[in-house]
Amino acid sequence: MAHPRISGFELQLLEKLWDLGPCSIREIQEGLPEKERPAYTTVQTMIYRLEEKGAVRRVKKIGNAHLFQAALTRKSVYRRAIDDLLNLFGGSTAPVMSHLIETGKLTLADIKALEKTIAEREGS
Repeated sequence: MAHPRISGFELQLLEKLWDLGPCSIREIQEGLPEKERPAYTTVQTMIYRLEEKGAVRRVKKIGNAHLFQAALTRKSVYRRAIDDLLNLFGGSTAPVMSHLIETGKLTLADIKALEKTIAEREGS
């Protein structure tokens, strides 16, 4: 099954699930930044949508509360988002890399890590 598209807010909820492990909607909602914390019902609606997409699953029920966990890995969600971004540029990484370099978001440490990864892939 192909991984579903995940919105920015959905990703924020998945990040909470990855960090907290199985938890209730209340725990997810209370784990969000207080300054811009959405209503409980908003989080509930989004978790149910993520469940419909197959990105989240119910794992247990305690009283009236269901515990949810991410059904997708962080790595797979990030890969899908990056692939979607690259598709906007016809699959070319050049515009993205240029932007990262121009804005200083690509550090020397990042480049060294990339060189190491490339060397490892060429060696295998």
